[in-house]
Parts: sequence; structure tokens; C-alpha cells
Amino acid sequence: MNYATIKTHDVANGPGVRVSLFVSGCRHHCKGCFNSETWDFEYGKPFTEEVVEKLLEDLSPEYIKGFSLLGGEPFEPENQKVLCNVLERIKLAYPEKTIWCYSGYDFERHMLAGKLGDWEITKRMLNCIDILVDGEFVEALKNPSLRFKGSSNQRIIDVQKSLAADELVFWDEAEK
Repeated sequence: MNYATIKTHDVANGPGVRVSLFVSGCRHHCKGCFNSETWDFEYGKPFTEEVVEKLLEDLSPEYIKGFSLLGGEPFEPENQKVLCNVLERIKLAYPEKTIWCYSGYDFERHMLAGKLGDWEITKRMLNCIDILVDGEFVEALKNPSLRFKGSSNQRIIDVQKSLAADELVFWDEAEK
């Protein structure tokens, strides 16, 4: 797997100061994508064990509230196995920090239906993700005033509450 960039002090992709990883590879090719160079699975740099160690180190300060995973597309089958292990390591090392993930895939229609490669890997990823922003970016629905999403069709889902309740539960910003 390759990655495009790592932002060590990101305030745009989830609440608080976060460490964000932008992976390479995406089949959605959304019109108006702000990160179209990451569509290519070969774009960027190889994602190595040294990069994982640096991510874990970057997450260590107390003021870092969490980790955000973007793309490209984290849920492309080619990316899932590597990312699954990384998310599990982050959750183990920093259980108090939140993990946010941005995906063009739909939570119920693609992820929960097991349509994105190996279901066991997808399930392991979902078990680590606190908040999922799902849905393709739709340029006609773009709204710069939206918080933590690019277009109004996208949803901010509380993954753990949704899995526990076996129904869709949206993120409540008022909760901590």
C-alpha cells in the first residue's frame, strides 16, 4: 500500500487536533475531488513499518485527540489488510483517542453487506473506527459550511453505537 501524505496537526477532519493519514488508491473518481492524485494506487510513498511507528509517535502528545483516515479510499480491498492492522495498533496504544475514517463507500450497502473484499478484515476495521463519514463526494451537493464533510449527501456515523444497536446512529457532536 502507498500513502499520499500524513498531517501531524490536522483540525479539518474530525474534532480537535488530529493526526491524519491520506492513503493512495480510489475507484470512486468523484467529480470535483480535492485529492484526485490519490486515485492512483501507486501514487505517493510506500507505507512501511517505519511509517507506522512514526504515526504512533505522532499520536502520543496528550493534545492530539485522535487519528483520521482518508484517501484515496481506505476501504479499497487493497488497502484494508494493512490499515486494519494499523487501526488495531492505534486502538491498543491509544484507547482514549478517537479514530475517524472517511469513505466514499456506503456503511450499510457496501461495508456491512460485506461487498468490499474480505468481510473479516472489513469487520475488524469497523470495530476500530469510532466515526465514519460515508458516501461519495457529490460536487453538486458541495457545501463549504458543512462540518467534517464535503457534500450534503455524506453522513457522519457513530460506528460503535450503530454496530451495538444494529441500526444507524449518527454522530452527536455534543457527546464527548
